[in-house]
Amino acid sequence: MKQKIAFTEKKYLTTLIFVTSLFMLWGIAITMGDVLNRHFQNVLNVSKSESGLVQFSIFGAYAVMGIPAGLFMKRFGYKNGVMLGLILYAIGALLFVPASNAASFMFFRVALFILACGLATLETVAHPFVAVLGDERTSDKRINFAQSFNGLGAVIGPLIGGFFILKSGSNDGDLSSVKILYSIIGIVILLIALAFYFVKVPTLNESHGIDSSEHLPENTLPLFKRRHFIWAILAQFFNVAAQGGTWAFFINYGVEKMALPESSAAYYFSLSMVMMMLGRFVGTYLMNFIAPNKLLASFALANILMCIIIAQSFGWVSFVALISLNFFFSIMFPTIFSLGLKGLGTQTQQGASYLVMGVVGGAVFPPLMGKIANHDVASAYYLPILCYVIIFLFGFKFYRSK
Repeated sequence: MKQKIAFTEKKYLTTLIFVTSLFMLWGIAITMGDVLNRHFQNVLNVSKSESGLVQFSIFGAYAVMGIPAGLFMKRFGYKNGVMLGLILYAIGALLFVPASNAASFMFFRVALFILACGLATLETVAHPFVAVLGDERTSDKRINFAQSFNGLGAVIGPLIGGFFILKSGSNDGDLSSVKILYSIIGIVILLIALAFYFVKVPTLNESHGIDSSEHLPENTLPLFKRRHFIWAILAQFFNVAAQGGTWAFFINYGVEKMALPESSAAYYFSLSMVMMMLGRFVGTYLMNFIAPNKLLASFALANILMCIIIAQSFGWVSFVALISLNFFFSIMFPTIFSLGLKGLGTQTQQGASYLVMGVVGGAVFPPLMGKIANHDVASAYYLPILCYVIIFLFGFKFYRSK
């Protein structure tokens, strides 16, 4: 009888709960950026392609901070890496106060960049942190489970943004709601950092990631001679590119194609995040029966179909397809991440840094999609199809190290 592998160990439980909560925190911040995207179009009179620079500021920070965060984590450990990420997150949020006072799009982008440096640090640390909190053979399930709470944060973000930022009367040059909201966020994050300071992290198994099923010499290869790792970075780049572009213009699609009020479109955006959260729980369960790479490839094919339907402007049929995209998005980031880290051994932390840098794809696609969306927001959704083709190839063939 096949022995069942434990999800985690009792000694790691408290740490796992706290680190999992971090996934929710950056889910809130990322999707709040998409609400800000629309708000800045109204208040600061920027175009769709210019507002796409909100995502450029957020995801560009991942390219800058990925390697430094990994080096910091390697030198000072997982816990201190989390502390650094939370502090940068709080500083960026609090800088929204002077940015609101100046009503400067550039100042907001600087604040978002610093905030996102904190998010990049948290992502760099949290994924391998969750991975080592138990047996490597269940790391796919742990990371997908933790990312389910990232989905919860992604639900909360648009709800908060829709209520406080896009509500009636907040669009006519008013940035006070942004200032108050981000002040509260900054203070809450500082309190969470203080709480985590007192959490005792048990000794971790730093040999995690060595895959004994592979030939031992495989573990001595440089990272960029590992085919599956290179493809994981490529897949992550295009995954977040598709995600960033899809989210950036969701509200625009709701307003322009469905004639919805902005606040209502934001609530539908939140509903789409419910679909993502649901998808992660469903995906985690399905991995008991379906190999993670096969599930990843299947979901990529599903999103190619969704994008084709969205681009046709079929009314509610297309809008439901847009909402459904997030269900199939759900497992992509964590599954690509965990497959990329397989068998890296002592290079796991360094590998996590490069995989987080792949998130810079989210900085590239929103401005490109914005240029198309300036003419027709529906047609912009043809562009992510390229991304899903790459993800499909990774899940179908290139996920395994040769």
